[in-house]
Amino acid sequence: MQTASKKVINGWAMYDWANSVYNLVITATFFPAYYAAVTGIQNEKFKDGVWFLGRNFVNTEIKDYVLSFGFLVIAILSPVLSSIADYKGNKKNFMRFFCWMGAASCSLMFFFDKDHVTLGLMCFMFAGIGFYGSQVFYNSYLPEIAAEKDMDRISARGYTMGYIGSVIMQLIGFGLVIAMPNNPLPLKITFLLVGIWWVAFAQITFTRMPMIPKTERKIKKHALTNGFQELRIVWNQVRHMPQLKRFLTAFCFYSMGVQTVMLVASDFGIKVLKLENSKLILTIVVIQLVAIVGAISMSRLSAIYGNIKVLIFTVLLWIGVCIAAYFMQTELHFYIIASLVGLVMGGIQSLSRSTYGKLMPETKDTTSFFSFYDVTEKLAIVIGLFSFGFIEGITHNMRNSILAMVIFFVLGLLFLISTIIAQRKNAAVI
Repeated sequence: MQTASKKVINGWAMYDWANSVYNLVITATFFPAYYAAVTGIQNEKFKDGVWFLGRNFVNTEIKDYVLSFGFLVIAILSPVLSSIADYKGNKKNFMRFFCWMGAASCSLMFFFDKDHVTLGLMCFMFAGIGFYGSQVFYNSYLPEIAAEKDMDRISARGYTMGYIGSVIMQLIGFGLVIAMPNNPLPLKITFLLVGIWWVAFAQITFTRMPMIPKTERKIKKHALTNGFQELRIVWNQVRHMPQLKRFLTAFCFYSMGVQTVMLVASDFGIKVLKLENSKLILTIVVIQLVAIVGAISMSRLSAIYGNIKVLIFTVLLWIGVCIAAYFMQTELHFYIIASLVGLVMGGIQSLSRSTYGKLMPETKDTTSFFSFYDVTEKLAIVIGLFSFGFIEGITHNMRNSILAMVIFFVLGLLFLISTIIAQRKNAAVI
């Protein structure tokens, strides 16, 4: 197949620009900062923890559990939604639905305060469901609009657009914080703006992405169950493809670490190192700028050394990050490690997505295959986040949680090495 027009490619990448503000501004910076200010032990109401579902939890522990549950919901729903989308031929409409769900949830966080903690946590969860629910449809467009030789480049473009857009929104929020210091209003206004930004720029994607022609739409009688049947069909294919099976296993394990560390990094800086909001925001901006370089660099390195070898190198760096984070003591240590995280963050995500696209068999049923990919990733995040929160809840020390992530990265590394071995046996290096 030929790569789609520049207009379509840019329209696809624009959704990264639109929804990445959730990932950076909500999960990575402003929500953790605001949540810590509202529910921290310095607030008399929460000196014994956050009361939720009949018991007290460490504030960041329950936040991890709620977000983990949201990922579990997505893991369960995405096969059904993918099946319905294929059946109706309207994956764009389902992508649009989740976009609106996520954006509305972000904006409703404006009403989150110490008397409405449950509202804040629920909005946080539904915003995540909206974000990741739309991603399964967004990712499935990649092999439909890009030839295999262009997948790495176009996947990296999407992540790059996401980093640039999210940094701009981050700077807007930072400007509000500087203009109104020691005031929670700038953080709440930023929640509102994120929702508006997400919906507004997503319209460019929805305008340019093609609908599936009626002649190519599937005819299904049991759309609600076919998603799981298709996952089984995909798995039956995957289990007979040694390279893809081993890569997916590796992806599952190292995603437990990557996604968890990215989601809790701000909590770690706030809680362990007592970083001020302004310093935290600037640090996250630097991470995103470095991530742009990382995504592009990993794409170019993969063209020279191959995807799997570059992924092995990246996972080794992640192991170093977790070990260093356990021992870090100062702000300078945090800035150095945060920069390293930025370098490997975008690269491993972009390269994982394009590697999967290359390894999967030629098929028109890209949604089902990427649904399988997304379910794998979401279940990995459920395990990773739950483990992180559980260890912190038991030990009351985030350092122990971050060190435990090394186990997941090591397992991922071993299966990547196994993938290299399978490639050599099949004489097909990717």
